[in-house]
Amino acid sequence: MSRFDTLTELLMERHSCRAFRPDAVADDVIARIVTAAGRAPSWCNAQPWQVIVTRGAETDRFREALMQAAQTTPENPDLPGPEAYTGEHQQRRRTCGWQLYEAVGVTKGDRAASMKQAFENFRLFGAPHTAIITSGRELGSYGALDTGGFITTFCLAAQALGVATVPQAAVAFQSPAVRDFFDIPEDRLILAAISFGYEDPDHPANAFRTERADLSEIMEIRG
Repeated sequence: MSRFDTLTELLMERHSCRAFRPDAVADDVIARIVTAAGRAPSWCNAQPWQVIVTRGAETDRFREALMQAAQTTPENPDLPGPEAYTGEHQQRRRTCGWQLYEAVGVTKGDRAASMKQAFENFRLFGAPHTAIITSGRELGSYGALDTGGFITTFCLAAQALGVATVPQAAVAFQSPAVRDFFDIPEDRLILAAISFGYEDPDHPANAFRTERADLSEIMEIRG
C-alpha cells in the first residue's frame, strides 16, 4: 500500500466518536499522538498550539465542572462562533444532526431528547480523556488557523494508533469555566477540546458516517 493510500484509508476510517469505552489510553500512546500532531505546519513555524490532557479522576472532575457550567452560565467563547449557517453549510449541518438523532432514536420535534443528546458534549461523550487546545492570543485568527492543523493531525495520528476522537467546539463555548478549571492564562485562546479514548462500537451514536462534498463542489481550477 502506498503512503497516499494509507493516508486516505485513515481519513476514510476516522469519524467523530460519540460514545467511548472507559479504558484509559496509555501515556506513551498519548505522547506519540501529541508528538505527531506537533509536526503540523504553522505560519513562520510559530507552533502556537498548546494542549492540556486529562486522565482518570481529573477527566471526571472536569466533566462535572463543565456540565455544571453548561447548565448555569451562558455561552462565552474566546473567539466568536459562526454568524450563521446558510446554503450548503446549513444543509450539511442539518444532515449531520439528523443522522445522529436518527441513530440514537431522537424523533423530530422531541426537543427534550435533542437537548439531552447535545448535552453529551459537556459529558465529553463519556471519554476517559480530553485534550484542551489553546493558541497564543496575540496570534489571533492565524494562530487559530494553524491550530486547526494541529487538531486534524492529532485526530489522524490517534486513528493510526487505534484511538477514537471527537473534536469539540462546544467545550470552548464555556471558556471561562475551562480557563478557571485549568488555570489557563489570559494570553491563551481556548479554541477546542478533543475528547478521546477507545470507541464503543456497539453504541448507536457511532453507527452512522457523514458524507463529504464532491470534488466539483470544493475545487475550481483556473488556467
